[in-house]
Amino acid sequence: MVEYEWQRVARAISADIESGRIPPGAALPSIIRLAQQYGVADHTIRRALRELREQGHIETLPHKGSYVRDQQ
Repeated sequence: MVEYEWQRVARAISADIESGRIPPGAALPSIIRLAQQYGVADHTIRRALRELREQGHIETLPHKGSYVRDQQ
């Protein structure tokens, strides 16, 4: 099965959240920084973040960024 880049990025960020590497309440890096970190385009990061929001891992606040939700 083919895995899209946004799925790879979402899976990697999700793993960091689930392992505690990115703790609840922590801000994720900006879209630009995440794009540089994963070597993908910004629209790929936006799609990955949308997936993480849909899964309940993060919340995004307008003009403030994305934050890890408490997984309790």
